[in-house]
Amino acid sequence: MMTNMTAPIIFKSEDLPEQGKGLRFALPALGEFASGFVVRFHGKAYAYVNQCAHLAVELDWNEGDFFTAQKEHLICATHGAHYRPDNGFCVMGPCKGKSLRAIPLTEHNQEIIIDATAIINPNL
Repeated sequence: MMTNMTAPIIFKSEDLPEQGKGLRFALPALGEFASGFVVRFHGKAYAYVNQCAHLAVELDWNEGDFFTAQKEHLICATHGAHYRPDNGFCVMGPCKGKSLRAIPLTEHNQEIIIDATAIINPNL
């Protein structure tokens, strides 16, 4: 079955709680098992490729669990790297100084619209 790679990924704003569980989505353009995620931090939604900047492993230890216990950073469950939720920059751990790969999104009319085509064609 062919997936439309240009269709935006849409979530309801109400389904993304402040500093709570993130929402995952498939990124087939990056590989069969590649995924992305979106979280809400200080009222704003942020989306990233679900891959640690240190090694190519997913961040969440349980599906959608991206935040530290203190809810101030995103954490890689494998290596303990801590990332700023608002820009994906690694502030602690083996990838310090690197960043998660951001995915552009917009939020309006109670919808979060993720533009996964920017991952495929980063210069668009």
